[in-house]
Amino acid sequence: MAETRVDLLHLLEDLRDAYPGAIEETILTEIIANSLDSGADRIRLAADPPSASIAIMDNGSGMPRRDLRRYHDLAASTKSRGQGIGFAGVGIKLALLACKEVVTETRRGKVHVATSWHLASRHRAPWKWVAPPGLVAERGTAVRLHLADSLSPLTDRGFVEAAIRRHYQPLLDPACEEILSPHYPRGIVFEVNGGTLRREACAAAETAPIAIRTGRKRKPSAAGYLFREPVALSEDRRGIAISTYGKIIKRGWDWPGVSPNAPDRIGGLIEVPPLAASLTLNKGDFIRTGARGAAYLAFRKAIQEAVVRQLAAWGDSREQPEAARPRTLRTLERDLERVLLELSDGFPLLASLVEHRRDGQKRLPLGPKSPAGDREGLGPGISELPSVLAEDEVREIPPGQPEAAPAQPPAERSGADMAAPGGERRQRRPARLGLAVQFEDRPGDPELGRLVESTVFINRAHPAWQRAAASRSEGYHIALSVAMALAPLAVEPAAEHAFITAFLSRWGEAVSGAPSRRRKS
Repeated sequence: MAETRVDLLHLLEDLRDAYPGAIEETILTEIIANSLDSGADRIRLAADPPSASIAIMDNGSGMPRRDLRRYHDLAASTKSRGQGIGFAGVGIKLALLACKEVVTETRRGKVHVATSWHLASRHRAPWKWVAPPGLVAERGTAVRLHLADSLSPLTDRGFVEAAIRRHYQPLLDPACEEILSPHYPRGIVFEVNGGTLRREACAAAETAPIAIRTGRKRKPSAAGYLFREPVALSEDRRGIAISTYGKIIKRGWDWPGVSPNAPDRIGGLIEVPPLAASLTLNKGDFIRTGARGAAYLAFRKAIQEAVVRQLAAWGDSREQPEAARPRTLRTLERDLERVLLELSDGFPLLASLVEHRRDGQKRLPLGPKSPAGDREGLGPGISELPSVLAEDEVREIPPGQPEAAPAQPPAERSGADMAAPGGERRQRRPARLGLAVQFEDRPGDPELGRLVESTVFINRAHPAWQRAAASRSEGYHIALSVAMALAPLAVEPAAEHAFITAFLSRWGEAVSGAPSRRRKS
């Protein structure tokens, strides 16, 4: 009988390439993530250039002996998705690529053990029990990396401090303290070579708070702020950073899909703890399919609405490009949105792509609740997706609540409430944040279209598009492409054919003017 062998070096190199950023930052942020998930509130780092080593020590819960044994198995983890930043158990293994030795010490109750680990060959990474080096005092876990490169940036205190502030900014920003306090009730303290990292609030010329609520909950599920400066910001401060459990996942203007007139002068930070359940394996992006993808898209759209509203309040939003888009395409998008609204009862995950309005809030059932209150194992906080979720919507809470919702602050007013010159109210056309259709050329790509965030890109280089254009049946081709692009988000693979059939059937009714099957209010 033969057995499967693993080229461990090749696998680790592939994992390294899948993570964004340099491997040194990846290793550092992954070890810190493990400390945060263990319940630590104090994380100490000691970079030592003479010995080419760095030690990361925490006061978390520590590990039992059996968990430390499993710690050396690739992709083994005792954590569950959505209950913290880490869940896959692969990030710390990347240290084998950059280190001569990885020493891990843990203390929990009477258990106080340590191991030594290294990459011996392409196929072997042996480890052994060693005497604890004494890095942990009462309880917690410590990792000491003996680096292969004596000039590694991990031995530089400045690099370590900058990496922590860049990747874990919400943990050091007072503006995120309220949203993170349920997860870190004692706060988080970082020490680097004996010095404590100071908490720093945003010191921009103008700041505006952002709060997003799910359903009709009074407590925000996501919170943060936008800021604006009179001069251009540095590259790493431009755009909006989205984080979960205190770790920044993405930054910039690309992921939210909106951009102000002066994108180089505006930035922001929004913390969304529930999105931990939607993280990809490398925690550098979010899942786009299934229930977890729908959760991300729903929060993304809610963030879009809040950002667009604040940009309008600042007078910095771009004019909507609706008028510049072909009339036929605008009509098609309206038909497609109607189809999505019709199908959202049977396929509730599609509702994250429908433009919600104040009189049409929807609570999205994602399946039966587990004993812990979650739905389908999505983790705490994703039992429902956000519908219209800004500060001003809290006033729609029905009577019977213990207290009245606070009035909307001026910075959170929608574009429709902005005053025109002379004090008169004028109506501003709201940004369209539902499903959009755009075109691109991808020669050689067999897919008719692809879903990116909430936009379906139609491949005009596909032979089927060229045939559709020649026969003047572009509308049907676009509808089919949209249906195929949305199918992985809406249903499981086995049900994709039924979804596409239902989508095209409803699209045909919308185009032909057939009466809607939905009960009209």
